[in-house]
Amino acid sequence: GFAMQDTVTVNKPLDEAWQDTKAVLREMELDIYTRDKRGEFVAYTPMKRHFYIATPHRTQLTIVLESVSASSTSVTVETVQQVYGVTPLTYPDWHDRKTSDNKEALAILDALRARSS
Repeated sequence: GFAMQDTVTVNKPLDEAWQDTKAVLREMELDIYTRDKRGEFVAYTPMKRHFYIATPHRTQLTIVLESVSASSTSVTVETVQQVYGVTPLTYPDWHDRKTSDNKEALAILDALRARSS
């Protein structure tokens, strides 16, 4: 219930779509945490603080690439908002919150669609 998912199919084989996805994430200056050649990325937006809210927050983007055919790949981006803090009986860590904005995911998918056309 916390995440938002967006999907697009690009007209490229899985290897080329993987390289394009890596390039798009670097161009958007996202922190790439995991790169899996089998078709998965986990990336984060830079940590931010609002002036009126001292709690740090960021967005986690999980990008999954799946081969549809020899010449097309399905790209799914899952967006989760996170805040940094501590809850009773836990250590300070990032906690998932309900996502209301998926602009980063849409920007990634638009860039991949532009690269494939």
